[in-house]
Amino acid sequence: MYTCKDAINLLLDFLDGEIPPEEAQHLREHLSGCAPCIDFLRTYKATPGLCRRALAQQMPQEVSAKLTDYLRARIKSAS
Repeated sequence: MYTCKDAINLLLDFLDGEIPPEEAQHLREHLSGCAPCIDFLRTYKATPGLCRRALAQQMPQEVSAKLTDYLRARIKSAS
């Protein structure tokens, strides 16, 4: 039986179908009885979609200008 750490380390390969069937079965068994890992799996699956939506949003011009000015000032003070 896998631990939560084992399960989390295998999730990407599991979701990509890249682990042997026996390992996949052990992982499914762990997931069937571990609510925290199920919650983690849900958020793990949702992350790419959330990132795509966040990247599709445009930063308001005013915020972008302030951020650019701030970063430039920080770079100058670090030099």
